[in-house]
Amino acid sequence: MDLRDKIRIIDGFPKEGISFKDITTLIGEGESLKASIDMFVDYLKDKKIDLIVGPEARGFIFGVPVAYALGIGFVPVRKPGKLPGETISVDYDLEYGSDVLQIHKDAIKKGQRVAIIDDLLATGGTLEGVAKLVEQAGGEVVSIDFLIELTELKGRDKLKNYDVLSLVQYDL
Repeated sequence: MDLRDKIRIIDGFPKEGISFKDITTLIGEGESLKASIDMFVDYLKDKKIDLIVGPEARGFIFGVPVAYALGIGFVPVRKPGKLPGETISVDYDLEYGSDVLQIHKDAIKKGQRVAIIDDLLATGGTLEGVAKLVEQAGGEVVSIDFLIELTELKGRDKLKNYDVLSLVQYDL
């Protein structure tokens, strides 16, 4: 299945000059959602992954079913104030400014092998932050996996020390 055919393109959203890649059409169709999850699972199944980590909120959409299919746990990465237990944090850079991500302090055990899953690789700042957070917690980032990669934004360059998979690529 060509997942590109299942992703709706909306030009001019959220502002003029942007070509938005809308995944709601893909996840709203059982066959294409299953195909995307199966592609992630097929890629990760022999990598001896202990945990899937996913940033809110769209990382949850793909990360949880992949974790389920692999029979492993899922660790949510959230914005500050969203997790009830003791957390660790990382500051990360965005195109215009910075932000903070958190996980529970006890979510990842030292040496656990982790795959990070999200919907989109753009500039790479968020996922670079997630990778640092996993490593700060003692985990080993084995793979960083995306549904969509916007290749012209060169986010892969920030993740050059990691194994990176993207199921669909767009120039922009």
